[in-house]
Amino acid sequence: MVVLIRGGSLKAGPALVAVLFGFFLASTGMAPAINRFFNSLAESINQISL
Repeated sequence: MVVLIRGGSLKAGPALVAVLFGFFLASTGMAPAINRFFNSLAESINQISL
């Protein structure tokens, strides 16, 4: 988001909403599923780059 803000394609208000939404998701029951998804995505990318 920092890159998008500095590039001018994302304003501070929508960026703040995105950050707050992330904190909200982290406190819900979906947090473990989201964490597993991103971990598996990172592992897949790591396997491709080897």
